[in-house]
Amino acid sequence: MITGGFTYLAVIVFFSSLVILAEKKSKGKFFKYVPAIVVIYFVVMVLATFKVWEKTDEVTMYYKMIKGNLLPAMIFLMLLRCDLRRIMKLGPKMLLGFFTAALSIGIGFVVTYAIFKGMYTADTWKAFAALAGSWMGGTGNMAAVQGALNVPDSSMGYTLLIDSIDYAIWVMILLGLVPFGKIFNKWTKADTSIIDEVGEQLAATQENIRKNVEFSDMMVLIGASLFVSAVGQGLAEILPKTSFITGTTWTVIIATVAGTICAMTPLGKLPGSSQISNVMLYTIVGLIASRANFAELGQAPIYIISGFVILAIHAIIMVAVAKLFKLDLFTCGIASLANIGGVASAPILAASYSEALIPIGVLMAMLGYIIGTGGGLLVGKILSIM
Repeated sequence: MITGGFTYLAVIVFFSSLVILAEKKSKGKFFKYVPAIVVIYFVVMVLATFKVWEKTDEVTMYYKMIKGNLLPAMIFLMLLRCDLRRIMKLGPKMLLGFFTAALSIGIGFVVTYAIFKGMYTADTWKAFAALAGSWMGGTGNMAAVQGALNVPDSSMGYTLLIDSIDYAIWVMILLGLVPFGKIFNKWTKADTSIIDEVGEQLAATQENIRKNVEFSDMMVLIGASLFVSAVGQGLAEILPKTSFITGTTWTVIIATVAGTICAMTPLGKLPGSSQISNVMLYTIVGLIASRANFAELGQAPIYIISGFVILAIHAIIMVAVAKLFKLDLFTCGIASLANIGGVASAPILAASYSEALIPIGVLMAMLGYIIGTGGGLLVGKILSIM
């Protein structure tokens, strides 16, 4: 049994690296349907269930210190490649699709919570808020909302089940609908000429960004992200707090603003930010899983059903808005996955339509990172008063 904090951290990071390597080397379809991040979460959760490490004071100290310091740094780095000036050029229909997706997901959470409220355990609204953060921009936002609302790690097991099972099926549905794009677009009377043109422009812009990551790039990005984390936590201590807005909430907000602003500076052009932020993300996910336990997942079925109800409400609203405003299937699909899947899925769906459209998927996913944490916190606030 592991009792040392550093050994506990090293085991989690080392195991995560093995899963990432296996995903890269794998020639099968397993990781296509089961993302590496899900494998890491559940295997680490199994190790925690069998008490491979003990929750000693030192282990708990490492958990809180690493997770608390890396979270704002990760958010900052994730937002560096999100230039709002480019996103605004995508046109009103693309933005309409994105915000409709975000709003419909929020509505789905509120309606579903109202329907099944009597079947949930106490404080389920907090876990739902964390999931809403994830489904409005990616797993990084889930971790941010969890930290802001102090969601127990045991409750995150329900959230990850929904986020893996329901999300995986949703991705397969959207990919399966790609061949029917022309039929859908004809039904909605959508015009795709503008999206095609913008996609070509974005693809040309990405070619001008340096691809090779240098030592100086990594040092600057790591240094800047840790500095933002330290400054954010320092400012959070002196800013006013309420029962809903905690110090962690302020830290996340400060990191989000800093990342959005710096994305429009030369810092946002440095290669390596996505790789470093992913290292932080996988470390945080492993830490979260290490505090959970399968024995506490007795009510999983109702949560999985709840996830499908949320997706059904989201889909109905998206189709209705697409028909009303003549949106194409690409816009609806990318808007949906930019929220629910983030950068892990939106570019993949974009590529299934055309490789030239991959940058749109990336940029839309980055927009999700901006609003995801705030959206999750807003959903949590609504659920808390229901």
